[in-house]
Amino acid sequence: MMDVREIRQYLPHRYPFLLVDRVVELEKGKYIKGYKNISVNEEVFNGHFPEAPIFPGVMIVEAMAQVSGILGFKTLGKKPEDGFLYLFAGIDDVRFKRQVIPGDRLELESEVVSERRGIWKFSCRASVDGELAAAANVLCAVKQV
Repeated sequence: MMDVREIRQYLPHRYPFLLVDRVVELEKGKYIKGYKNISVNEEVFNGHFPEAPIFPGVMIVEAMAQVSGILGFKTLGKKPEDGFLYLFAGIDDVRFKRQVIPGDRLELESEVVSERRGIWKFSCRASVDGELAAAANVLCAVKQV
């Protein structure tokens, strides 16, 4: 299990763009499960349907990419402080199935599908209360900076 202090060691993102609050399961090279608590105080709700706040789909996709990046970093035994970044390289087969609103806990899952020459493919799901909110195949590239 990883709390937000440890997550910050593996992701260079900071508020308001750090979208993983906790990791609850992780098997290196295999899968990760974590979550993001969606608060009414999220900055994005000031401009994204403020009268009927809906967490943006692009932010859900970013949360799936971030949890995938943690899995990749943990698998390789590297951190951003070692001079590496996991960069969002692509997304395929994105589907949104349910709105995500304040008060929801966005459960994030990512599974390694493949890795070739530093390009990782992850199969990702985001759900709320066991109901699928979004699914996608996410590509991330490991880059030394």
